[in-house]
Amino acid sequence: MRIAIAGFQHETNTFAPTPTEYNDFVMADSWPGLITDQAVITATQGMNLPITGAIETAHAHNTPQHQITLIPLLWCAAEPGGYVSDDAFDRISAKICDGIAAASGCASDCDDGCASGCDGVYLDLHGAMVTSSHFDGEGELLRRIRASIGPDIPIAISLDLHANITQQMVDLADLITVYRTYPHLDMAATGARAMAGLLRLLSGENIYAAFRQIPFLIALPAQYTGHDPCRSIYNRIADIPGHAHDFAEFAMGFSAADIPDCGASVLAYASTPEQAAAMASDISEMVIAREADFDPMLIDPYPAVIQAMASPHQKPVILADVQDNPGAGGSGDTTGLLKALCAADAEHVVFGVICDPDFARAAHATGTGNNMTHALGGRSGVADDTPFEASFTVEALHDGIFTYTGAMYGGGHAETGRSCLVSVTGARDIRLVVSSYRTQCLDQCFFTSFGIDLSAARIIALKSTIHYRADFEHLASQIIHVAAPGLFECRLNRLPYRHLRGGVRIG
Repeated sequence: MRIAIAGFQHETNTFAPTPTEYNDFVMADSWPGLITDQAVITATQGMNLPITGAIETAHAHNTPQHQITLIPLLWCAAEPGGYVSDDAFDRISAKICDGIAAASGCASDCDDGCASGCDGVYLDLHGAMVTSSHFDGEGELLRRIRASIGPDIPIAISLDLHANITQQMVDLADLITVYRTYPHLDMAATGARAMAGLLRLLSGENIYAAFRQIPFLIALPAQYTGHDPCRSIYNRIADIPGHAHDFAEFAMGFSAADIPDCGASVLAYASTPEQAAAMASDISEMVIAREADFDPMLIDPYPAVIQAMASPHQKPVILADVQDNPGAGGSGDTTGLLKALCAADAEHVVFGVICDPDFARAAHATGTGNNMTHALGGRSGVADDTPFEASFTVEALHDGIFTYTGAMYGGGHAETGRSCLVSVTGARDIRLVVSSYRTQCLDQCFFTSFGIDLSAARIIALKSTIHYRADFEHLASQIIHVAAPGLFECRLNRLPYRHLRGGVRIG
């Protein structure tokens, strides 16, 4: 049994001004860079990635009687950002399609639609990729793969919880699994479910799909699965009765995508069409009934800081700068929350990660222990955002290679370019971690690598939306979602949508 495996991930913020190019997929940042062939297996080993879970599941099912040969083709991801360029999409898609063709001995320019030598295909995708020419990047990739392998070779894919699932994806993939946690602690487990389902399909099992789109958008700060309503919905999914192989998936969508299929959706798979339809209807009705409970709970910067300073608790308060999250296409350089912290005379603050390569370069030139005057951030053209002008003391310098220690990415590496820790002159202990590359602050390593004791902070400010909870939540007495300016607008009624399908409510 021969199974081709590949990964191509991007979460596209169509409101972000900078396109995502091929080199963005090649470079390593908070993800490994583009890898091919056997490196797909070796370089992802032990990581919390869907493709890792899929590989481990295939290996676990490999027996002398049932030999499974994995054909690793490619895996890549780019930091969330603007539209994926046609050049990037076409080049990476071609590598995947040509790899499948090569596995069958078929010439890459063959027009005969000959059957692949692969028995099945597993793909580690995101589900919210938008390209310059295609609203549905994943659907277009699947269309091209189907053109290579024909309609009969089963394809299983795993998707992010924020996927904007389309009918085209459902029609072209035989099975889809979706993360069930946000923060995404179950990425490897989701890939494992997809591979297990693919192996059942290859054994001759019949499976039927049902698909429902939810008629309203859900802002990402409201998608935290540790609290209701999300917790109850996913508990229902986990407790679905019936055949052991019947299951449902709930994708909450990525709201920063101005496309017709933006939004949440429910998938169900079962041994009969009737059972799949019943499960999909049950879950979608539960989601719709909880519409009013999906509240992002946003507070403007200055009132948020005042509330944090008034906290009577001994543990830190977390201020989540949710609208400048690089993990959702934010620039990582906005200064609204920083200015509010200074204006309110906040004390004992640590803040990260602010992206400003010019500032980081100047700090490295200035040297540890010295002072510098320099504008910080505010250069991405975000409305109502300007650079923060101040003097700083350079406290520490870093090469920008951080080792994750938290539950999401533990053991992996983030590459942020030249980075530094600075303190704001004249402020009451406000320290900032500044990087050269955008990265979401979802792991304590960005602070602890500088020797910072987070438990001693009064306020921890983070450029992240929800993922930070996996490694920071236990430190906090209180968490506040701050609506400072950013490219990832979470007040959805402020977004200039033009392409949403009719009838979708935006809150």
